[in-house]
Amino acid sequence: MKPITLWFFIGIVAAALIIWPNSGAAISAGKAAPEITGEHWLNSKPLTIAGLRGRVVLVEFWTYG
Repeated sequence: MKPITLWFFIGIVAAALIIWPNSGAAISAGKAAPEITGEHWLNSKPLTIAGLRGRVVLVEFWTYG
């Protein structure tokens, strides 16, 4: 294995070990979802969690930063 490839592999493994245990820390089962807030809504009026209760919801968000 080339030295650069080895260090790249070690870096990926180290990053995975640091990030993986905390990946779901902000989400926990049994708690209510936070209210969705935002300045601009596309293709609908502003929605609330209560209005979406019992429906399947796909949330897609992005940033230009």
